Amino acid sequence: MQIKSLVVALAAAASFNAWAQAPIVIKFSHVVATDTPKGQAAERFKVLAEKATMNRVKVEVYPNSQLYKDKEELEALQLGAVQMLAPSLAKFGPLGVKEFEAFDLPYIFPSKAALYSVTEGPIGKGLLQKLEPKGITGLAYWDNGFKVMSANKQLRVPADFRGQKLRIQSSKVLDAQMRALGANPQVLAFSEVYQALQTGVVDGTENPPSNMFTQKMHEVQKHVTLSNHGYLGYAVIVNKKFWDGLPADIRASLVKAMAEATTFEKAIAQRDNDLALEAIRKTGKTAIYTPTAAEQAEWRKVLLPVHKQMESRIGAELIGAINKTAAAAK
Repeated sequence: MQIKSLVVALAAAASFNAWAQAPIVIKFSHVVATDTPKGQAAERFKVLAEKATMNRVKVEVYPNSQLYKDKEELEALQLGAVQMLAPSLAKFGPLGVKEFEAFDLPYIFPSKAALYSVTEGPIGKGLLQKLEPKGITGLAYWDNGFKVMSANKQLRVPADFRGQKLRIQSSKVLDAQMRALGANPQVLAFSEVYQALQTGVVDGTENPPSNMFTQKMHEVQKHVTLSNHGYLGYAVIVNKKFWDGLPADIRASLVKAMAEATTFEKAIAQRDNDLALEAIRKTGKTAIYTPTAAEQAEWRKVLLPVHKQMESRIGAELIGAINKTAAAAK
């Protein structure tokens, strides 16, 4: 009987040790392709995190909306169905954190230096803290650069947008932007955009070149305008309850891995967009147009009033602080 009890005890101990040594799984879901800046950075974080924690953490990356679409992923994170996301900054408006929609304002960032002065400074940190009451912890900002406009007709000046159905993310700022141009904004999940363009549900859209190329949107868009009218970036976020429950040493290792992945992401973002634009050009399927200085001035005249229009939603003080910080960094 004693031997039997000993065997049972040893088996139970072995089972407990196996359970105790099981890696902590982080499901990292996103909606873009693996070969985009965000997709590559997610893969880099996986490698760095697993190495830094000596495989005590396993990161499972799910790209291209394999698990959840745009509208679903934040709810999935809050419910704990996934642990990590990197949604575009426009996604937080519908969550009730409208301040993030400042990043959608046209021409809000005159340069990458201006952008980083905001995301890496007190303003950026303060915005991430606003996610805490929603059960979300913000870890970093990732960059995908400035957006171009695409359609099946040339969009040189605001008058060219009249009546065009253009896909946008769910953002009141982007809605106002398209309406200011005379277009009809259509909210669609990112995973649905190619088919919508192909079938004529929408006439065009806005994206950084890397997103456009990796989703093959250029195959169903005859014209691209290098407008650089707006910015697209992401916040890397985790479920707060999950994050707070991690052992302190694991959390510290993940913070370090995320910092390294973020440095990597920023280094490749502009390069990948430049390469994507050149690849689009080489296909010969899409004509690429650079607006003249006069045309750019016309765009700015039409779009800059959106800043004033959105003050009551985003906050005049925040918009002013971003403009002041960005101007100082030029």
